[in-house]
Amino acid sequence: MQSAYEYVDVVRPPRLRAGDQVRLVSPAGPPQRADVERTVHRLEGLGLKVSVGAHTLDADDDAGRVGDIDEALRDLSIKAVIAVGGGDRAHRIADRLDFTTAAHLPTLLVGFRDCTILHLAFWERAGLAGIYGVADRSLLAAAFGADPIVVRGEPDSHTAELTTTGRASGVLLGGDQEQLATAAGWILPSLYNAILLLEAERLTAAQIDRQLTMLTRTGRLKGVRAVAVGRYVECGPGPVLDVLRDHLTPLGVPILAGLPIGQAAIPLGTPATLDATAGTLTIDPAVS
Repeated sequence: MQSAYEYVDVVRPPRLRAGDQVRLVSPAGPPQRADVERTVHRLEGLGLKVSVGAHTLDADDDAGRVGDIDEALRDLSIKAVIAVGGGDRAHRIADRLDFTTAAHLPTLLVGFRDCTILHLAFWERAGLAGIYGVADRSLLAAAFGADPIVVRGEPDSHTAELTTTGRASGVLLGGDQEQLATAAGWILPSLYNAILLLEAERLTAAQIDRQLTMLTRTGRLKGVRAVAVGRYVECGPGPVLDVLRDHLTPLGVPILAGLPIGQAAIPLGTPATLDATAGTLTIDPAVS
């Protein structure tokens, strides 16, 4: 089995520079116009030139959402594809994108939570690293710089008590737990020798249990080197931390929890080192 950490051909897009053109798309569903306008303003504040995909504001149609992303991937002037909006339909297009172009003419993908399945798909089909986060000033470090990103566990976070000890290295893969479970069996890459990133929003303890049970019983978590746990926002009712502990402890690997995922953009699909004892997750850049 090919391990994530031995995947030597990680494709890193060029890092962003002031004056670069970026394209806003909405892979999961239509956003509010005001959200798009705020995102444009923030990105322009970073010195970027921003255009909006033709179907971004009316992203109800799968073909339109695919078309917006593929058009941006094929346009040599577009240096980053940045997801906006919410919705829960990104999985419908995750295996329909132009992965050949993504592998040979890499464009940076920036997206959070609902875009987890797209990050997984691009890594599985094209070896493409991306950035997990939203379009804010934290992109300066993750998308404009070439230095590793260090994320520190917060001892007062609600998940921090899951932290163990130990140190491990592997490619960082994952994101939103529900999207990971959705991807299993068709677009989820091998997690063997990877560091698994987990976080969630608005899941009950029962849903968390079912999803992690499925991932465990199907062998998808076999060989994971370590687990990085972010926030489980608005999750419950039920003993969420007990459920997470029941599933993660038997893996026998270092666990670093209490990570402020979402407060800062981080690379995905690149080698990382998790030091649970020191409380740090150090991730190689997604850009070159």
